[in-house]
Amino acid sequence: MSDFTQLLEAAARADPHAEQTIKEWEQRSFSEYLQRLAQELSTEGKPIGARQLAGLLIKNSLQAKDDALQKEKHQRWTSLESNVRDGIKQPLLVAMRSGENGVSHIAAVAAAEVAAVELPYEQWPNFLSSLLENISAAQFPDSVKVASLECLGYTCERLSFLSGPEINQPTTDSILNAIVNGIQSSRPDKVRLAAATALKNSLVFAHKNMEKKEERDAIMTTICEATRSQEPGVRAVAYECIVQIAILYYEKLQDYMTTLYELTTHTIREDIDEVAKSAIEFWSSLCEVEQDLLDESSELQERGLPIARPCMGYVEAAVTHLAPILAQTLTKQEEDSEEDTFNLHMAGHICLTCISQTVEDKIVQVIMPFVQQNIQNESWRLRDAAIMAFISMLDGPKEATIGPYVSQSVPMLLQLLSDPHVMVRDSAAHCISRICLLHIRYVPNDIFPSLLQALVAKCGEGSPKVASQACAALYNLASAFSEEAIQQQDSNALSPYMQNLMQTLLNVCDRPDADESNLRVAAMEALSILISNSASDVQPLLMQLLPVFVQRFDSTFAMQDFDSSEQLKKDQIQGLLCAVVQALFRKLDKQTLLPITDKVMEQLIRVLQNRNANCHEEVFSAISAVSDVVEADFAKYMSTLQPLLIAGLRNFQAFQVCIVAVGTVGDISRNIEAQIQPYCDEVMNALIDSLKDSTIHRSVKPPVLSCFGDIAMAIGAAYEPYLQFSVMLLMQASSTKPPEDDEDLIEYFNLLRESILEAYVGIVQGLRDGNLLHQFYQYIPSVLQFLQELSVDPNRDDFVLSKAVGLVGDLAHALGPQIKDQINQQFIAKLLNDAMGSGDKALVETATWASSVVTQAVQG
Repeated sequence: MSDFTQLLEAAARADPHAEQTIKEWEQRSFSEYLQRLAQELSTEGKPIGARQLAGLLIKNSLQAKDDALQKEKHQRWTSLESNVRDGIKQPLLVAMRSGENGVSHIAAVAAAEVAAVELPYEQWPNFLSSLLENISAAQFPDSVKVASLECLGYTCERLSFLSGPEINQPTTDSILNAIVNGIQSSRPDKVRLAAATALKNSLVFAHKNMEKKEERDAIMTTICEATRSQEPGVRAVAYECIVQIAILYYEKLQDYMTTLYELTTHTIREDIDEVAKSAIEFWSSLCEVEQDLLDESSELQERGLPIARPCMGYVEAAVTHLAPILAQTLTKQEEDSEEDTFNLHMAGHICLTCISQTVEDKIVQVIMPFVQQNIQNESWRLRDAAIMAFISMLDGPKEATIGPYVSQSVPMLLQLLSDPHVMVRDSAAHCISRICLLHIRYVPNDIFPSLLQALVAKCGEGSPKVASQACAALYNLASAFSEEAIQQQDSNALSPYMQNLMQTLLNVCDRPDADESNLRVAAMEALSILISNSASDVQPLLMQLLPVFVQRFDSTFAMQDFDSSEQLKKDQIQGLLCAVVQALFRKLDKQTLLPITDKVMEQLIRVLQNRNANCHEEVFSAISAVSDVVEADFAKYMSTLQPLLIAGLRNFQAFQVCIVAVGTVGDISRNIEAQIQPYCDEVMNALIDSLKDSTIHRSVKPPVLSCFGDIAMAIGAAYEPYLQFSVMLLMQASSTKPPEDDEDLIEYFNLLRESILEAYVGIVQGLRDGNLLHQFYQYIPSVLQFLQELSVDPNRDDFVLSKAVGLVGDLAHALGPQIKDQINQQFIAKLLNDAMGSGDKALVETATWASSVVTQAVQG
């Protein structure tokens, strides 16, 4: 046995020395490293474990989750000489013909990774011919045919994730032909399964094939035949292919819908659960496609534009017969299943919910008979199914349509909270929770006290799952009081019950089973929202509870955290308590909070000092709330907090923590103003480094840019050392143009531009207050160029428009006649007129003010 084989076997046993030796070899001599791995993989008689690891290492040398690292790995591969690459690729093809299943499989995975790099550039001409021979030639065993089909599927899957040229049409045709040939009924089941899986991954490249009716018919016929296979796995994957076709080629479905309806409904009624779930997924996916099309059509009609892709209404046409079939799946509950297991019961419920959201009012007349017939049935399964069917209708129909049924249902649901069967009680509590979220106004006033009493009782329920649903219902109920006008009232409908609700939820947190079914989280979140949305007459109660929560926070530091589960529990409790602290500091007045603020900050800082804690995000949010209360007095905590704040700002990997830490810096800056100045060098360096880091999540950039404005406003003239570099970064960010066909990126760029404008506003105001505004004058042309681009941007939202108009007003107010020629331009008038005509009251007020100061500047 060679030394290299022994090295691989040692690495397979997780020997750290062997792993380090392999890593160093890869870095030192990449081409030799890959050639030796390929040779090891393809040599029959070598130990299976060593060969499998060799294939895995080849695959890992080309694959990465991070886009930048992925690009780097591909560039390293393509930089190899062509003869070296050939010397690696050929052994992969040889290994795929191995009689050892484990070897042929890993060879298929590694070869797919190479093919995903090379096929778009037509650099592996014998790849497809070799695989086609493997699939069609009789001399190769089924394991080789399976590996070859897996390789085609993996290649297509990888290509769909990578950016680069599309593979040419002849290559696509060859792949599809080989895969479709592999699904034929004459093939063994394991070959058909591999082929069906490969087809699912390859459909994204079949646009031109699906445009041709003859080829489309052949593909659809093959898939539909596969749904009748004797092998359940083949049937399930065939339906997964149909799901992909519904998503990718909706406009081509018309000729096949009758067949697909018959196949799917028969499968849902008659087949085993795993296959039936795949058939149900077709209708769920079809609902999502049609919802998108209906939304798109509605938006186009509002804009007076023609509808490009009409919704064919397949779901609406099928609902009368399909929904009752799906309702029957709700009777297939699994009593001993794990929480949130995706079984047939859940698949049917999700699909009915999707149908309700698609057809809206039309679902009611189809499902209500099932609900009414079974809600009081002797069988618990039918009672539970009736509740779940009713839940599926709550989010879809108009309130006026579903509301009366909601009002009628609440008394019955309160009775069902005491049902003998735990699953019925759980579903009833869940249904009430959804009603509180979606249709609270339809809960009769005379029922409200009974509802609260029942939910409080269920919080003490023996089943943690039912208790968790009751807590969630209380959360949704309290959320209905979130409007500011309601919170400012002296009292509201919850006030008489608040003491009992608070005590009940605290008791839930202390239950020995509070770790189960998300119970503690549900209870603490309900506590936080009750505090946040309480009326002023509850303040004495909140003042009594404040030291209780501080004491609970203190007790968490004594909790054991020797293993990961204990640490996770401690982090969870501390994070939840941070949210309660935040709610209390947002609700109570400064005079009440000041005596206890030092203690609270000591606790929050102590959590941050534990670098292993996973609740820093919640801690920073709570610190922001504290700073908002104590304002300038918060400066006394800065010397201790500073290194922890910088650590949060530099936590680029946990980008959510980084984002909240940036927000905390902004809040503190606004509250302590010039007192932030001694800490600004480190803060600004951390912020700028986050913008320079190419691996950081893009969502960090907007709050960082906005934070420049917060700091500038806080320190005024002291911002001068940071002015040039920060404005350069703002100009760089404003020069980036979003693609016109990517809604997610358009939304992100609007957020980015809003942040850029906020930063400019803060810088202008800060420099004006510091009498250094003349230093900003050189940047005015670039800022106005940015505003001009925004004036004609069709994807600009009202938030961006509001910030743009505000910046125009600030510039005119601060610089006045100095820039009258620059702002006396058509694009400025267009921004102001667009804002005036927006119909948004706040935006119109901003535009009115901006227009008046622009007029004064121009006339001055």
